[in-house]
Amino acid sequence: MLRILIGLAVLAAQPVAAQTEVPPPPAADAVAALQVVPVPATVLVALQTSEGVIRIAVEVERAPVTAANFLRYVDQKRLDGTKFYRAMRVENYPDWGLIQGGVRGDPKRSLPPIKHEPTTKTGLSHVEGAVSMARAAPGTAAGDFFISIGALTPLDANPAQPGDNAGYAVFGRVVDGMDVVKRIQAAPVSATEGQGAMKGQILAAPVAILAARRVKP
Repeated sequence: MLRILIGLAVLAAQPVAAQTEVPPPPAADAVAALQVVPVPATVLVALQTSEGVIRIAVEVERAPVTAANFLRYVDQKRLDGTKFYRAMRVENYPDWGLIQGGVRGDPKRSLPPIKHEPTTKTGLSHVEGAVSMARAAPGTAAGDFFISIGALTPLDANPAQPGDNAGYAVFGRVVDGMDVVKRIQAAPVSATEGQGAMKGQILAAPVAILAARRVKP
């Protein structure tokens, strides 16, 4: 009994650290790895076309002005019955190009033009599947948009370039349906339709956008 009491007294006299080992704090890089990086908010929109469905994540947080404009067209059903009418291909680079669709300047469908929202402000880029606004001068974009095929980063804003260097306003990305996008791009084009840069890029048989709706993730 005396031996047991002496043993307990010795234990009680020892520092707590000697009884229970406390692990060292994690290294700074380990703590950083555990931090959750917030994902910018998006809204999912499904374009039901005559060639299949294209789903787009609309960047409502990073491109609020341009995204809100696109969603107005969706919510007011102004894109229903419009078409993908343009298919641009880059000679010798079959994996590059774009398709363009929307209201095509129809005054009955068009809403007022919006302020230009450059990629230098949003942090977005014309990567594969990027969805961006078609425009003439900055600030003229309304209800027409295009989808990038391949990395078309020269279409990003570049203040170092002369002339119109504001680029095009990316506001979303295709999350499902790039096979549909590429099928539209590969469709036959008219040799005579179109003006300027769009000459020879107008689809001989435009692809109908049957409906555009917000959908749940």
